[in-house]
Amino acid sequence: MLNELAEFRAYTEPPIYKADSKRDTTYMGRFTMDMILDFNGLARVLTVLARGYLFADADENPGDKIDYARRALCAWCSVPDKKKASPKEEWKFKSDFRELHGEFPELMDENGMGWFCRHVHCIVRFMKNSPDTVSKTAYGKADIIDKEFDAAWRRKVVQFQVPIFSQGTSGAWVLRFDDVLADALELGPLRNNSIDLPNDILKRMEELRPEKVPAEVIRILLAYYIANRSEDSEWVVLPVTNFDAYFGSTMFSRKWLPAIPESIIMRKKERLGVARFRASQSIL
Repeated sequence: MLNELAEFRAYTEPPIYKADSKRDTTYMGRFTMDMILDFNGLARVLTVLARGYLFADADENPGDKIDYARRALCAWCSVPDKKKASPKEEWKFKSDFRELHGEFPELMDENGMGWFCRHVHCIVRFMKNSPDTVSKTAYGKADIIDKEFDAAWRRKVVQFQVPIFSQGTSGAWVLRFDDVLADALELGPLRNNSIDLPNDILKRMEELRPEKVPAEVIRILLAYYIANRSEDSEWVVLPVTNFDAYFGSTMFSRKWLPAIPESIIMRKKERLGVARFRASQSIL
């Protein structure tokens, strides 16, 4: 979560599909079941992707590359159309961008299968072929994902393309490529925000840390806060779902985060996998 360059590579390079035990979720990459089933946490993923393509060349004006970055997002999100679609399944915006394969071969194949769609199907294939090394819960969801993901993702990709000023309810309260690109321009180039916390902060953190919360979890949270804090606000957006993916376990959101006392961090109520938090004055 601190090294955004590594995060970008995790969303664009071929993942490793393996698991050494039922607790090992390496095969999921930087994703969780919630991200696949409910699409939570994709705002950060898409924004990291957009920043990577907008600011790939420091000599070019990112404002001139908005269409290029949008095409990259379309390629990553692409899902092949059904061979036979009924009139009810025809959309105002398409979801199959196979014509972009030549421009973004790393993000999609020649049949319109985008990186994310391909990754999900590879996860399903791994789960079905490895019942002894994936959890019973994950194994039980493999068939559901295999049967239902493409249709659900196709609808989501169409929503991404709804213009910001679209009239009617079709464009209300949905994540859109326009939102992603605006955030990407504001955030700027991808950064490696890895830092070493001062010894005095580490000492106070250890004095206040609950035994059941790993020290590394709190260290990364504090470093993330310091790296992302703005001058005009003490609060920082906390992408909870993406932290789950980073740690490879929902232990972060379900066990560790709720157990961290306000003497270390304070946080607002989570919604759709996102919350706001700030570090306590006593810890910094």
